[in-house]
Amino acid sequence: MSEKIKILMIDDHPMIIEGYQNTLLFTKKESQELEIDIANNCDEAIAYMDKSIQNEAPYNVLFVDISLPPSSDGLMSSGEDLAEYARRILPKAKIIILTMFNESFRIHNIIKTIDPEGFLIKSDLTSSELASAFQAVLNNPPFYSGTVNSHIRKAITSDIVIDDKNRKILHLLSQGVKTKNLASHLDISLSAVEKRKKHLRDVFDVNDGQDETLLNEARKKGFV
Repeated sequence: MSEKIKILMIDDHPMIIEGYQNTLLFTKKESQELEIDIANNCDEAIAYMDKSIQNEAPYNVLFVDISLPPSSDGLMSSGEDLAEYARRILPKAKIIILTMFNESFRIHNIIKTIDPEGFLIKSDLTSSELASAFQAVLNNPPFYSGTVNSHIRKAITSDIVIDDKNRKILHLLSQGVKTKNLASHLDISLSAVEKRKKHLRDVFDVNDGQDETLLNEARKKGFV
C-alpha cells in the first residue's frame, strides 16, 4: 500500500531545490508517493501553506531555508519566521531546517524557537545525508547534521550556563558590533551591557578586557 507524503520545499535558489527534489525522488522507498510543491520566497510559501489547510490536505514535511527575502507585507523577515508560522498553522508537519549559518547562537536559537525535526547545515550536506535525514524525520526524528550535533555536544558538556541576552551579546560582538551600540540592539542600558560583559569575562575567565579574547574563549566552548 502506498504512503502519500505531501512536501513543501522553500528555498530562493531554484537549482538547489531541484537537487533536493531529485534526491528525494531517486532515493524514496517504493511504497512512498511524494507530492512536492516548491516555493521560492516567503509569500509563495505562505500561500501554499494556507491553501493546503483550506483544501484539508496539509503538508507532512516542510524543507525551510533560513536565508529567505522578507515577505511583501514585512511580517516575515526570514525562513525562521516562516518556520514559526508553519508550527502554528501546521502543528503536525515535520520541519527540516536547511541553512548556511553555523554560528552557535543561530543554531541555539533555531532549536529553541522552532525545535525542528531535522536541522541540516548546507556545508555538511550530501545527497545521501539529505536522503537519510528525510527518512529519519518521517520515522524517528530528530535528525541533526554533524555541525549541529557538535554544537549541542559542546553546550551539554560545558558547565557554563549563560542566558539568551548574554548569548546575543557574544553573537553581536562576533559580528563586529561595538559595545556602545549593543544597548540599542538589546533594549537595555549601556551600563547593563557593561555589567553583562563583565559577567561574561568572569564566566570565561578572561582578564585582559579585550572582546577578541572573550570571543575566542566563548568560541572554544561552543557559545559563538
